[in-house]
Amino acid sequence: MNYRLPQPVPQVILDDVRGAQKMLSGVSRVTPMEGSRHLSALTGSPVHFKCENLQRTGSFKLRGAYVRIAGLRPEQRAAGVVAASAGNHAQGVALASSLLGVRSTVFMPVGAPLPKVAATQEYGADVRMHGQVVDETLAAAQEYADRTGAVFIHPFDHRDIIAGQGTVGLEILEQCPEVRTILVGVGGGGLAAGVAVAVKALRPDVRVVGVQAAGAAAYPPSLKAGHPVSIDDPNTMADGIKVGRPGDVPFRIIGELLDDVRTVSEDALSSALLLCLERAKLVVEPAGCSTVAALLSEPELYGAGPVVAVLSGGNVDPLLLQRILRHGMAAAGRYLSLRLRVADRPGALAGLLAVLSVVDANVQDVSHVRTDPRLGLTEVEVELHLETKGPEHCAEVARTLHGAGYKVMG
Repeated sequence: MNYRLPQPVPQVILDDVRGAQKMLSGVSRVTPMEGSRHLSALTGSPVHFKCENLQRTGSFKLRGAYVRIAGLRPEQRAAGVVAASAGNHAQGVALASSLLGVRSTVFMPVGAPLPKVAATQEYGADVRMHGQVVDETLAAAQEYADRTGAVFIHPFDHRDIIAGQGTVGLEILEQCPEVRTILVGVGGGGLAAGVAVAVKALRPDVRVVGVQAAGAAAYPPSLKAGHPVSIDDPNTMADGIKVGRPGDVPFRIIGELLDDVRTVSEDALSSALLLCLERAKLVVEPAGCSTVAALLSEPELYGAGPVVAVLSGGNVDPLLLQRILRHGMAAAGRYLSLRLRVADRPGALAGLLAVLSVVDANVQDVSHVRTDPRLGLTEVEVELHLETKGPEHCAEVARTLHGAGYKVMG
C-alpha cells in the first residue's frame, strides 16, 4: 500500500517480535490451529483457524499487555498501570499485571457486560466504572494516569503492544509454513500490524489481509487520506474492533505492509459466529470471527493456497450471543419472521398452523394484533416466528402460504 505519515512514529521490526516471543514463553499459550472443511470447500483452498479465542483471558490481548508491562522500568512498575477497555484489553492488562506483581486499575464503561467486569476483577484489577461510551472511559483513565503517575497502557498504539501481538504471526508460520494468505481482524490495528511485521519479514510472499466491520471501518478512508482519520459514531456488534480512529503506530505499519483491508457486514458477522459455533464447535466473539465473515462474503478471493483466519477472541456476553445467534440464523435463512392476515374466527389459527406443518416449518412464537385501524372488522393480523432450514425452505414456506390463500404482509 505504501502510505506514509508526515510525522515520525516508532518503528517495530522482526527482532522486537522475536524478543516478545521469548518474553512470553511460559506466559501465553501457543494456541492451536484448527481446519475448516466447510470453508475449505467454499474457497477451494485449505482454511485453518488460528484459535486466539482459546488464549488465556480469551483473546490475544494478553500478549501485548504482558510485553508492554514487562518492559516498564522499576519506578514505573511501582507507580502501577491503568487501562480503559470494555473487555478484552481490560482482562489482558489485569492478568499481565498480576503475573508481574504490578498494581492495575482498569476503567470500564458503565454498560460493560457483567461477565467481562467480573473476569477483570478476578484477574486482579481494581475496576472502576465510568462513562457510557469508551471515549469517556478512556478520558477518565488518562486523567487518572496524569493525577497518580500510573502508566497508561494503550490497547494498540504502542510498539511493545504491537510486538507482543506479532507473536501470533510467528506461530502461524511455524504451525502452517505453507500458508499463502493470513486474515486478521482490524480495530485500532495492533494485531494486524504485529502480524504483518513478523510475516512480511520472514515470508514476503504471504498475503496479509485486514478485515473491518463496515460500520466501524476507519482504515479505508485513513489509508486513502494518507493519515489516520476519525469516523463519526462507529456502529457494529463487533465491539472488539469498534474503533473510530487508527492508532498512529499501527497505521504506518499497516499502510506499508498490509496487502488489503476488506470490510464485512453485520449479517456476515452473525453468520460467521453461527458457523464457528455449529461447524467448528468454537465460541468466538463477533470481532473474533470477522475473518470468517470475510471468507463467507468473498470466498473467490482466497483460492490461491492455504488460508489462515485469526480468531482473535471468544469473550462474548451470553445475552449478546443469544441475540446474535438469532440474527445469524435469520441471515442464513434458518429463522423466518412474517406477518399475515387471517379471518377472526374460531379455527383460523389452527388452519394456518396446519399449512405450516405440511412444509415442516417449526413455529417458535405466535402473536395476534386486533386493534390496528388498517385491519378489517373481521380480520386479525398474525405475526409468526419460524425455524426454517435455509433460504430454499423459506421460499417454499412463502409459496405454500400464498398457494393456500394467505396474504403475507412482511
